[in-house]
Amino acid sequence: MENPKYVKAISELAKDGTTVMKVFGNSMTPIIKSGSTLTFKRCDEGYEKGDIVFCRVNGRFIDAHKITSINEKRGYLISNNHGHDNGWSHQIFGKVVKIEFVESKKI
Repeated sequence: MENPKYVKAISELAKDGTTVMKVFGNSMTPIIKSGSTLTFKRCDEGYEKGDIVFCRVNGRFIDAHKITSINEKRGYLISNNHGHDNGWSHQIFGKVVKIEFVESKKI
């Protein structure tokens, strides 16, 4: 069964052209901190090298990694911010247009 978070995001991007998603993990630090809220926008005109995108690579959802190369036949090479390549994708749902992070305060 698909993760409801991704199903909702894909639906909103298809319908409205934007979605907001909270992401976790350290693969995109220091650009994106774990717990950040990202705003994604569907880009019908295409995506560019350096864009941080929500996509699917080899059947797996990737909610915020970079496009590091573009090849006409293979699609977009998706990588994290630490040099690891996830693989090639033809399925890009949207790119990050806003990153929000709120530090939690210890009491």
